[in-house]
Amino acid sequence: MHTAERITLTRLPSGVPVETTVHTYEGDEDGPTLYVQAAQHGREINGTEVLRRFHERLDHDELRGTVVAVPVADPLTFDHVSYTTPEVLDSVNPNLNRVWPGDADGSLHQRIAARLWEYAGDADAIVDLHTGSPDMLTHTVYLKGDAECRALAEAFGADLLLAEAAGDDADTEWSERNFGGKFRVAATREGIPSITPELAHNKQLVEPAIETGVEGMFGVLEHMGMLDSGDGDGKKWDGTVARNHLGRVKAADSGLFLVDDGVELGQSISSGDHLGRVFDPTTYEVLQEVEADRDGILYSVALESTVTAGQTLVGVALLDVE
Repeated sequence: MHTAERITLTRLPSGVPVETTVHTYEGDEDGPTLYVQAAQHGREINGTEVLRRFHERLDHDELRGTVVAVPVADPLTFDHVSYTTPEVLDSVNPNLNRVWPGDADGSLHQRIAARLWEYAGDADAIVDLHTGSPDMLTHTVYLKGDAECRALAEAFGADLLLAEAAGDDADTEWSERNFGGKFRVAATREGIPSITPELAHNKQLVEPAIETGVEGMFGVLEHMGMLDSGDGDGKKWDGTVARNHLGRVKAADSGLFLVDDGVELGQSISSGDHLGRVFDPTTYEVLQEVEADRDGILYSVALESTVTAGQTLVGVALLDVE
């Protein structure tokens, strides 16, 4: 059985409600509950299309348990095609994915999170669909060292898994960017296995990324025993595990970034490999020879060539972390 409930997340200063739709799919048999949402960041739209196709393809008669799906978690950023909410609406917490599990009496985004947590907090597992930038390889992030989250990530099926350290085990970026308020982190701390698939690219509906997401949703359901797999055993994951938020080579100066021929997302690289150069567009002076500083998998490359000092040029995911 499928139901669609229109709910109020919060209200604007004018009193206009901010609403979204919660879809609930209930099978004929008892079973676990999976919560899935998309578009916490409004420019990340592939997850929203994943849930539309999932809706079309799910056979309710075969489902055991319940799926709760929210295709647009943050309507405000969705309408602005933005990563964060405009400061005039929430200057305190402009990023929804930094305030979980929320506060019903807090800022606008804290109230949105608290309202959605009423559904997510009762789940047995969570999939938080995101979309990477156009220069990032599709991957799934999970909490490093958590076996249940790792199994859920493998079931989703992306070729690259990134294990993210948390709290005292993480680098300084963790606290500087308030990653403790991420939806996946808050849920995992509450004992709910959670993953964050990053389905490149943002602002674009990209077919391979969408289909990876749809297949991933059914893989998770099979893993949780909510659907039978086609072959009786499910698919065995055979991908790469690496480390998240490390291995970033940043621009030492502002200029134009020219990527070397043959540099492609997903390739294995070694420390010292030449990946490109930054040069001064007015004098033609080479300002930086861009080289990998470690062995690993190339999972991001800046495709917008005009770069500023400190901007990430390439991301290298470290291997053999667990």
